[in-house]
Amino acid sequence: MMDIDLAEDGTTPVPVSPVIFQDSLSKRDLIPVVFIVNNVLKDKSQTQLDDLAAKLLSFVKGKVSQAGKARFSELQIDCDWTKTTRDNYFYLLKQIRSKIGGDKIVLSATLRLHQLKNLVSNGIPPVDRVMLMCYNMGNLRKYGDQNSILEEAELRKYVGKNLTAYPMPVDVGLPLFSWAVAFRGSGYIGIPKKITEEILRNDTLFTLTGQHRFVAKNDLAAFGLKKGDEIRWESVSVAQLQSAATYIANYLKTDTTRVIYFHLDETLLKKYTYENLEKTTALFR
Repeated sequence: MMDIDLAEDGTTPVPVSPVIFQDSLSKRDLIPVVFIVNNVLKDKSQTQLDDLAAKLLSFVKGKVSQAGKARFSELQIDCDWTKTTRDNYFYLLKQIRSKIGGDKIVLSATLRLHQLKNLVSNGIPPVDRVMLMCYNMGNLRKYGDQNSILEEAELRKYVGKNLTAYPMPVDVGLPLFSWAVAFRGSGYIGIPKKITEEILRNDTLFTLTGQHRFVAKNDLAAFGLKKGDEIRWESVSVAQLQSAATYIANYLKTDTTRVIYFHLDETLLKKYTYENLEKTTALFR
């Protein structure tokens, strides 16, 4: 629904890129999700966190009303908290819980793989349920053939009996997105937003040098690339998605798990059919 980051003064939390609802969603379920940049939580007093909780909820309620709905049944907070911001983050969650409107509204939080693995130092958020983000598990900046979005061998380093023992319901987020990772002289230079796999396979622009690796034949200013720059195309196949889902499901102790896919749009649904996603979701039942 929005991000919360620091204003230019470096101390004041402000909403960033809030969603604007142009059509009514009154007949659809709506779970507001608010992403809080980790730096927002640093060096904050409890009074400042109380104020942040109140403003966050007021903003969310306003956006839900803009969507044509009188109420919401769940609020999810997304934050890549660390052991240094844990106490402030957990305090903020408790304040949101106290202001949210009783037990009828579920408070959930995202859980990253490193937060699951390092449970002692990162702690357990004071919420009703968590959503485990099973993607972005590799080193994006590392030169080579790896897939930083999803590799099951990497996933197994994080997920195991610790998931079974997690003391609250766990939902699962799986990746459908893809991206181009650019290197110059084996050094990471970024993710060109405009590049698609179709563009990479245009042999007037790129040379295929490996199964998922391409080299620019000339300077390509539209993509911020120079001749000789290398692109690693990262995506997740249906087979990879379902294999990862099968592995994760083995360690979940509940049949109430919800599965989300990040993200869904018309282009991605040409690659992943409704039947593909139904079959993947059924692996958690």
